[in-house]
Amino acid sequence: MVLNELGSRLTKALASMSQASFIDEKVLDNCLKEIATALLQADVNVKQVMNLRNGIKKRVNIEQLAAGLNKMRVIEKAVFDELCDMLDSGVADPKKLELKKGKTSIVMFVGLQGSGKTTTCTKYAYYHKKKGWKPALVCADTFRAGAFDQIKQNATKANIPFYGSYKETDPAVIAQQGVERFREEKRDLIIVDTSGRHKQEAALFEEMRQVAAAVKPDLVIFVMDGSIGQAAFDQARAFKESVEVGGVIMTKMDGHAKGGGALSAVAATKSPIIFLGTGEHMDQFESFETKRFVQRLLGKGDVGGLMDKIQDVIPEDKQPELLETISKGNVTMRVLRDMFESVLELGPMSQMMSMLPGFNTDLLPKGNDKASQMVIKRFITIIESMTDKELDSNNIKIFSEPARITRLARGSGRNPAEVLHLIEAYKHYAKYATQALKAANLPKNLKNMKGDMPMNPRHMQQTLQKMSGALPPQLMQQLGGMSGLSSLMKGLEGKGGLGALAGLGGRK
Repeated sequence: MVLNELGSRLTKALASMSQASFIDEKVLDNCLKEIATALLQADVNVKQVMNLRNGIKKRVNIEQLAAGLNKMRVIEKAVFDELCDMLDSGVADPKKLELKKGKTSIVMFVGLQGSGKTTTCTKYAYYHKKKGWKPALVCADTFRAGAFDQIKQNATKANIPFYGSYKETDPAVIAQQGVERFREEKRDLIIVDTSGRHKQEAALFEEMRQVAAAVKPDLVIFVMDGSIGQAAFDQARAFKESVEVGGVIMTKMDGHAKGGGALSAVAATKSPIIFLGTGEHMDQFESFETKRFVQRLLGKGDVGGLMDKIQDVIPEDKQPELLETISKGNVTMRVLRDMFESVLELGPMSQMMSMLPGFNTDLLPKGNDKASQMVIKRFITIIESMTDKELDSNNIKIFSEPARITRLARGSGRNPAEVLHLIEAYKHYAKYATQALKAANLPKNLKNMKGDMPMNPRHMQQTLQKMSGALPPQLMQQLGGMSGLSSLMKGLEGKGGLGALAGLGGRK
């Protein structure tokens, strides 16, 4: 999980209130002091921390709270809202940042040298390739030796076409040639990587303007090193004033102590953060949405992000079964095992486990996905050695007997400490998962409603095209054409009729 240490400290600060017999002004002040300390240690600006603390105090007036209100919930909500305000860039319409299919989109990457810009270009291309785009990479970095070789190596690994030159020294010419070539090849997403420098200087900004004039990008993305903390404010502001930056991607966010300061500093410049780089590997790259990010930071999971990941990775016929496993409120060891097995398929372990509501990521090794994967596999081995009674019981007291712990350790070939580790994870998940999933409002009985699962936009568009060709022209006219059919589909979605209606697309 990004900013795992900060998230852990914030969660502990909020959890400390539950130990107080009565929540008064003193308890609130102690909690806010711990939150402020955690943010300052993550290199968040002192003024921003003070504003956040004052904002929470304004939202929560302990003396004036009505009797019977859950004060801890009110405080948690205030902390959540203030963190969202601090990390929100305030962009009025995020949809302006979205690329449109059906036309060639050109994205230009800019940033300082050493920020991970070239690697991020490939990650961005790979991310969109999984979403159904046809990306291509153009290396217009003629300043750094080895930049083209790096693009070539990364693009080959991801099976993405690339363009560059060992002879041409003018980056604007290379960029223009590459874009023209990929336009002819009908590529719908062309990503241009530009030169970086060791510092902000006039030559860098002038070169960026020349490349931008040559390729006329639809979106300019600024790649920033998340490990620089508060210094991110000056960088983001300088680039925003020099070129029309449409979005920011923060890199090196995997566990770095200063990541919180960098995020809050960039948000303060009102530059929209759109993605986070969370590791070296191609799939360690995730979209950034303020509310989802803060939910995960406070240990509340990210059910929406998990749903997106499931739709991207898991075959359609297996999606309902997996969603049912994750959304079960009545958590047993059998459910936990099924969930662990499902999550192993989805991607980087730290990222996936932080999306699960109620799962305590402190139980996994920090910053090491392979080690985390091994822990989960050991948990599965221990669960496999349980009896049916143990697998299907939701009474945690059944695992309090020392003899049972010893038997499970022997049966699985693990030591008793690892069994206790699993039981701790189970207790934490069982306690928080139900309320978090209930708040997420997931559909019920997913196994019996495969046709009623919400479609992602790509599948919806494909289904609409099939249906428009299958339905009689007179009926299509009565429905109001494609827009009317689209509205009808959305209205039926989740009401039991979508699966049957979608099936019309296959009849001719």
